[in-house]
Amino acid sequence: MNSDIAKSKDVTLLEILDRVLEKGVVISGDMVISVADVDLIYLGLKVLLSSVETMEQLRGSPFAGPMREAV
Repeated sequence: MNSDIAKSKDVTLLEILDRVLEKGVVISGDMVISVADVDLIYLGLKVLLSSVETMEQLRGSPFAGPMREAV
């Protein structure tokens, strides 16, 4: 038997949410309802989930980073 045993780590919902908001997630999906090969309804869904700070960093906003008070 191999002596290298994989260590399991409990991951909380808060840790998962923190990682998702830090990196960002895109969810995309399509659904078509048809009858007798005639498309009746098309539903397209695209969702972007991210923190505001992450999005500002990705687009190169000058306001990215810690908030600074006016002098």
